[in-house]
Amino acid sequence: MKDIVVIGVAGGSASGKTTVVNRLQSSCNDRVVLLSHDYYYKPFSELSPEERTKINYDHPDAFDTELLIKDIRKLKQGIAIDRPVYSYIENTRLKETVRVNPAKVIIIDGFMIFENEKLRELMDIKVFVDTDADERLIRRIKRDVNERGRSLDSVINQYTETVKPMHELFVEPYKKYADIIIPRGGLNDIAIDMLVHRIEAIVEEDF
Repeated sequence: MKDIVVIGVAGGSASGKTTVVNRLQSSCNDRVVLLSHDYYYKPFSELSPEERTKINYDHPDAFDTELLIKDIRKLKQGIAIDRPVYSYIENTRLKETVRVNPAKVIIIDGFMIFENEKLRELMDIKVFVDTDADERLIRRIKRDVNERGRSLDSVINQYTETVKPMHELFVEPYKKYADIIIPRGGLNDIAIDMLVHRIEAIVEEDF
């Protein structure tokens, strides 16, 4: 197999990263694998469920980024991995894992994946999904209330106390490392289509 291409897709929480990643995946079928930074939250199994709710999950220390880096390096060597599964309901890592086989393109998705230099250096193409803060907040409220069973007050409190200040510290400043910036997130069909065509050209190359 020729060199595996690693694409990082970063951006603020609820910026539309998932929409961009889904478009990339659907265009390339099984020739692309996804590793989300969210899979690699630390389990904090030594803490009680109540204590785990108090953790700042928008800080780099909440992630087991070293494990993500190791898994990417294995995939680049043609070695399959068993990536973690994280539960947002229990705020911990589950016992089961998911087998991920090597592919021509690896997509890494996460709001602060550009913050870690070693992780950033593994990426061949770095994409930043840029969306207005008000729009991101509305999307986050809808997602966390409807999909994760959170209360409206808890979502807003978390946003003001950790999400927004951590975004200003660990997300926005690292936008400068992006090779491609997609304004308006998943609504920017032209930018996404251009990126999709680039990825399609990569995966069509002979292995």
